Amino acid sequence: MSKLKTHSGSKKRFKVTASGRVKAQAAGKRHGMVKRTQKMKRNARGTMVLAPQDGVTILKNFLRNA
Repeated sequence: MSKLKTHSGSKKRFKVTASGRVKAQAAGKRHGMVKRTQKMKRNARGTMVLAPQDGVTILKNFLRNA
């Protein structure tokens, strides 16, 4: 059987840290910024580390196919 391919969209959306945790862009900043609070906009800047179980799901299903 041939090797499975890594999900190309996931390669662009997620990064794996040196300790094996998964970093992703914060959600909720695509449109409708007028109704968001300043605190929400500030906290959604940059990247965030996903919860451990979400990281396991991303790695298992999308990034670690060999």
